[in-house]
Amino acid sequence: MNPTEKEETPLLVTKVEGKEIPWDPSQLRRVQEHPCFSKNAAHLFGRMHLAVAPKCNIQCNYCLRKYDCVNESRPGVTSKVLTPQEALERVREVLEQVHYIKVVAVAGPGEPLFNEETFETFRLVKEEFPHLIRCLSTNGLLLPDRIDDLEELGIGNVTVTLNAIDPDIGKNIYSFVNYQGKRYRGREAAEILLRNQLKGIEEAVKRKIVVKVNTVLIPTVNDKHIIEIAKKVGGMGVYLQNIMPLIPQYKFSHITPPTPQEKREMQEKCSKYVKEMTHCRQCRADAIGRLGKDIQHCYL
Repeated sequence: MNPTEKEETPLLVTKVEGKEIPWDPSQLRRVQEHPCFSKNAAHLFGRMHLAVAPKCNIQCNYCLRKYDCVNESRPGVTSKVLTPQEALERVREVLEQVHYIKVVAVAGPGEPLFNEETFETFRLVKEEFPHLIRCLSTNGLLLPDRIDDLEELGIGNVTVTLNAIDPDIGKNIYSFVNYQGKRYRGREAAEILLRNQLKGIEEAVKRKIVVKVNTVLIPTVNDKHIIEIAKKVGGMGVYLQNIMPLIPQYKFSHITPPTPQEKREMQEKCSKYVKEMTHCRQCRADAIGRLGKDIQHCYL
């Protein structure tokens, strides 16, 4: 059996600063009922993404968010940006009709932690639907600054997009980083982003937040480096790595994306160091339903 296809048994301990920290029942539930964190759960349970976060604080060279098509599925795409109150009403509407939804998440279309609407949305959802798993995707730049807020709001699952742990590679992936009122470019931008990503992941793991790392596989840019990312995050207590093939657009529109076989080979190599996600669908920022069986078009 391929190591990346093993039956999913959640880790029972996480190593933090050399110490083994036992998982509690809440952490196990946040894996077993989350379709992105468990391949088994993907067949049983659904998630809904609330598109309440339009602004972004970095520019990735593969990211283009200005287009929308109801038939298009890729990160950064949404049919409409919702206000927090509209998002709450959307949750009410969906849960009345769809009973397999276990997760409410904010994944864009911009950077969730750079938009106060994200936090207001989670406050509203937590108050009315406390049983739902609350999940967030982030580029990690503001994760150390907002980790206490996430803990207070009961955000139990966090995904961090980490494409390089070497700033000399990262500088080729990001055009700029906006941090604390200043715009950074080049290696300095990559250094700031990486420092905050690693610190944020460390703090999240300490708080028993279940962490997944998304890594975009970009041929000729970071493809020789991804194993090093897996080694690093595996040693930090990250539960899952999701290697995503490049969607060629913006400044990387000229790069040929990896083949499915190349992605599988990379997953195989990285699975020695961290558990690999093999069922990702690179979802829209407003996705609703089971993975690969989205129904958000029913709520336009």
